[in-house]
Amino acid sequence: MKKWLSLCFLSWITTIIQAADGFVIPPFLVPGDTVAIISPSSEATQEMVDAGSRALRKWGLVPVASPNVLKSWHGYAGTPQQRRDDLLWALRNPAVKAIIATRGGDGAPQVLSELPVDSFVRYPKWIVGFSDVTALLCAEARAGVMSIHGSMCEALGYEQAEDTVSRAVHDMLFGKMPVYRVPANSHNHRGVATGTLVGGNMSVYGGLAGSPFDILDIDDIILFIEDTGENMSHVARMLHMLELRGVLGRLKGLIVGKFAKYKKPDQGFDDMYHMLSTFLKKYPDLPVCFDFPVGHAHLNNFPMMVGAQVQLEINSSQTTLRFIL
Repeated sequence: MKKWLSLCFLSWITTIIQAADGFVIPPFLVPGDTVAIISPSSEATQEMVDAGSRALRKWGLVPVASPNVLKSWHGYAGTPQQRRDDLLWALRNPAVKAIIATRGGDGAPQVLSELPVDSFVRYPKWIVGFSDVTALLCAEARAGVMSIHGSMCEALGYEQAEDTVSRAVHDMLFGKMPVYRVPANSHNHRGVATGTLVGGNMSVYGGLAGSPFDILDIDDIILFIEDTGENMSHVARMLHMLELRGVLGRLKGLIVGKFAKYKKPDQGFDDMYHMLSTFLKKYPDLPVCFDFPVGHAHLNNFPMMVGAQVQLEINSSQTTLRFIL
């Protein structure tokens, strides 16, 4: 286990309940449960499906691939209708207890088009994914159902599902909540906040602004942000949009994750985190944590339960994130 992060776990019951913020908590998994593997975004490979299946079997679960999981259409994993059909198949199938994506990429927002609006709340199940799959997590959150921002099939196969991050995904699915502790960062804003945890890939949830799936319309949120391959100027533009919408002014807290493979401008800030820190100085009373291990590198992508009530405590020595179910 990495020195900069410690995990401790608490067990919870495995029935459908509501959290304090009114979000539905889908049933946690037990050995023998069936988990559907779907491809809502970019084209997947058999190797990705096999990697996820091995991990799920190792955890005592039964993987089942959706009918269109390996389809291909203009770089996507099938047409929007095929990918939407697979999601609905997984949600409506009573044998399926959770859903995990093969990979991210591009295209998940297309799946939301013409999706019955009550699908997620009628069939509350854990959806696991990140990156482009942030779109599905946003849809679940707006339906009032929790989901898991975490590693998908491809990454879970890296270390036979035995690395620290994979084990954390397993434990969260089985109802064991983490307490994350991360060393202090010089850019942090100290403070304590309680709210509903939402977030993920900035570009994806930013693209849902004004739609029925816009998570930034949820009240009393603690937002976590991450991205990959984006220009610093694009990230700055997204921050300004959050400010113009009044989101930054009403956040309870902000968690800055990893920004991978970002592109620096020819002039201006030479570091993404310096740019973010400078911008956020306008909000000195907002608790802000930098360098949280969530992002596009598997071993720095610890699972986050979207829709959960959390307490964020940032002091001079560390940041602590606790889940309150």
